[in-house]
Amino acid sequence: MGLTSVGIGSGMDINGIVSALVQAESAPKVAKFDADEGKLSTEISAMGTLKSALTAFQDSLEKLTDPDTFIARKVKLSNNDFISATADANAVAGSYKVEVEQLAESQKLGSAPVADATAALGEGSLTFGVDGADFSIDVVAGDSLETVMQKINDAEDNVGVTATIINGDNGPQLVMTSDKTGTDKLITVTAADTDGGTGLVDTFTMTELSAAKDAVLYVDGLKVTSSSNTVEDVITGVSITISDADLSKSTQLTVSADTASVEKSVEAFVESYNALMETVSNLSGYDADTKKAGVLQGDSMIRSIQSQLRGVLSSSFDSEDGATMLANIGVKTTQQGTLEIDDEILKTALENDMTQIKDMFSAEDTGLAARLDGLVETYVQTGGTIDSRDETLDNQILRITESREQLARKMGSYEARLLKQFNAMDLIVANLSAQSADLATRLASLPGVVPQK
Repeated sequence: MGLTSVGIGSGMDINGIVSALVQAESAPKVAKFDADEGKLSTEISAMGTLKSALTAFQDSLEKLTDPDTFIARKVKLSNNDFISATADANAVAGSYKVEVEQLAESQKLGSAPVADATAALGEGSLTFGVDGADFSIDVVAGDSLETVMQKINDAEDNVGVTATIINGDNGPQLVMTSDKTGTDKLITVTAADTDGGTGLVDTFTMTELSAAKDAVLYVDGLKVTSSSNTVEDVITGVSITISDADLSKSTQLTVSADTASVEKSVEAFVESYNALMETVSNLSGYDADTKKAGVLQGDSMIRSIQSQLRGVLSSSFDSEDGATMLANIGVKTTQQGTLEIDDEILKTALENDMTQIKDMFSAEDTGLAARLDGLVETYVQTGGTIDSRDETLDNQILRITESREQLARKMGSYEARLLKQFNAMDLIVANLSAQSADLATRLASLPGVVPQK
């Protein structure tokens, strides 16, 4: 086995010398590997940042691809104490007087009172019907009014009744309430005894406690009857919910185009685009103060993204009322490449040219939102341009890892060779030293040789 510690023959630190030589040989290569790997990792991170920004921008386009976004309606009520309302895209602009005479109510039926809600009622069955549908429960020996109440409420095929017990002056009574309002949601109860008694029939001879009612309201003087307190499409596209009935009260319900919601959608689009451009600038620009360039400065892909986006934004789009473009509605490109909104121009366009704006943004395949979405998708989709770049970068890092392993093996061999050479040298020096000492001893023992002091 070769010597691997301080040289016995030469007195030299062989390990230190070999380590220094190996380090001198490998250090420049390792430093280059570290620098290259760090640069690649930074670029992969930059690709992730870019993909996230593009995806966020793509998400902001979703509302703009929907034509309904541009035909939104809003409802204004002069008095909302007893009414609320919403409008969908089918609602027609207009103003309507609404008055409420009666609210819709559910029917309530009460059983005969019993002495004890926990006492057994008898054996048999109960069938409950509402609006043409029914369900049944079995009443077995020992079942009480409380048990029956629980069975009704827990029945999986319950067709729309809720049972509760009210303890009145005459004793506990089971009260049945229809889950839905209106005169067409009446409850029927049929009892059958099977034990020879009349306990169920007697107990479940029902009395109406509260009659079912339909809602009654007037829209511009026209009477409207509804089984529900939420009245749909009495006014086209408008849903009205009433909460109080008093003919001395009225409200003016006004339906108009909801330009504010469209304006917010356009503003969100501009903000999202500017956020994307800020990310792109940070990744590809140059900071004069710090004198540092962005990770992707000069990158052809990021230049292509900027160029294609700007090309779409500056395009003209066809509509039913002629061609238009973003600048016509007050959305303009700044010298820095971001977008800004002229609020006055946008408001005027929304009031007068909503059809053009709808067609420009939401036309299928050819609209601004669809074209931008398709453009971004080519970069962010699975297997898209950014994924391909990531794969290339990952492969480069893998090759660096393989080169590190190859260098480690080479340096291992180099170290072993140096140790072998230095140990051989150390052995030679040790032999020469031994021979020199032996020669000196022999010479000192010759006759006539006087040792020097």
